[in-house]
Amino acid sequence: MQRHGNCLVEAGFDVVLVGRVLPNSVPLKPMSFDQFRFKCWFNKGKLFYIEFQIRLFFFLISKPADCYVAIDHDTLLPNFIVAKMKGVKLVHDAHEYFVEVPELHHRNISRFLWDSIGNACIEQCDLVYTVADDLALELSNRYQAVFKTISNVPPLLSNNQKQNIQHNPPILLYQGALNQGRGLEQLVLAVHQLPVLLWIVGEGDLSQELRNLVAQEGLQEKVKFWGFIEPSGLKAITEQATIAYNLLEPNGLSYQFSLANKFFDYMHAGIPQLCANFIAYQKINEVYPVALLLDCNTDSIVTAVEQLLSNKNLYETLKENCLKASKVFNLQVESTKLVSYYQQLCN
Repeated sequence: MQRHGNCLVEAGFDVVLVGRVLPNSVPLKPMSFDQFRFKCWFNKGKLFYIEFQIRLFFFLISKPADCYVAIDHDTLLPNFIVAKMKGVKLVHDAHEYFVEVPELHHRNISRFLWDSIGNACIEQCDLVYTVADDLALELSNRYQAVFKTISNVPPLLSNNQKQNIQHNPPILLYQGALNQGRGLEQLVLAVHQLPVLLWIVGEGDLSQELRNLVAQEGLQEKVKFWGFIEPSGLKAITEQATIAYNLLEPNGLSYQFSLANKFFDYMHAGIPQLCANFIAYQKINEVYPVALLLDCNTDSIVTAVEQLLSNKNLYETLKENCLKASKVFNLQVESTKLVSYYQQLCN
């Protein structure tokens, strides 16, 4: 959201980014756009969602705007109501296949409610977009609206070369949320069989469980938890990795249609990665082989890491392809599309 906000400000738009603050949230840093966060009484569960919808509605109704942008289903209804009441434009930015996330698989009532909101609102939006072409097609068919694609990618820097930071043992890196379905337990167990250090950057629902697993397996000397790192400091850590990790379990269509931010972050850092064998990654990897695509299990992880560590030619080829691909998949390209969509919408 920071990247998109900055791009729109540079194009002459006034932007306000609205979110919420959690007990462990870091203070906001000054940005080129305005920022506002709610401090909610409830931080999870149904009461949180009800509270957030109400707070967001009253915030939006009090703020004049030419366009309201709803990020995912859980901000869609208040934005939809206020945009209709004021007769202004409405945009839906789908970061994921919301109603197919694993957290909703066995919660049929919640899933039905979110899907009903999508069916009621998305078709009436003035602009809808998501992160990958195949997900855009899937969402277009589901919600009878033509989704465009804006991938969430880093900017291409003039010195777009991976720094020569050599670690011995090599660094195997995961960055992102520590949540179910991301193969993190399998990753930790794989470290038993590998001559690497594992760096885990991020926090999430599995934060304590993973730390307990590391202690239980006696891997404290081989696994480092960095905790939450702000985006401004993440790049320096990422560039030190030898191999990066981006696996997912095939738990529903949301994961299978995903195209994670970290995939492009690793690419721009010039780091070969282990990646989920899903459709968006397959299509990019066919043109620019930057990853080994594999299933999410410990044996596959061990085999793939050993292959990258032992086959120097393969490793260097993937690394070179990362730098080639970064010249195609970057913020300069995507921001041109983003700004064009909003200029057409608001003119």
